[in-house]
Amino acid sequence: MDPMSTHGAFSWNELMTTDVEAAKKFYAALFGWTFEAMTIEGDGPETGMTYTSAKLGDDWVCGMMATPSKAEGVPPHWGSYVTVRDVDETLAQVQQLGGKVLVPAFDVEGVGRMAVFQDPQGAVLSIAAYLPQG
Repeated sequence: MDPMSTHGAFSWNELMTTDVEAAKKFYAALFGWTFEAMTIEGDGPETGMTYTSAKLGDDWVCGMMATPSKAEGVPPHWGSYVTVRDVDETLAQVQQLGGKVLVPAFDVEGVGRMAVFQDPQGAVLSIAAYLPQG
């Protein structure tokens, strides 16, 4: 199973932190991760921010970014993404089932379409429909 193309599979983990450099040092020492930074392109809420991806050997394992100013006061935390076939259809279903859209669908250039929702019990989850790679 390829989690990046399988509807319903957990596919990515991401750290939002107040100190990316300190987090990089910690996780490099703890797990041996190496890092590559890029500037986020597209029309989403993080456009223009620096995004850092972590690798273990040749494999990407997660990403991290600084807490955006609009989320000031939110403690550092890890978030997960679940792959979906269609982000917009999934958000409509979230609302039909009693959930709430927290971050409407947006595109990240070269990656795909994403959004964030809250389930009826209050848990927050991100979803993504990734562009085909290869």
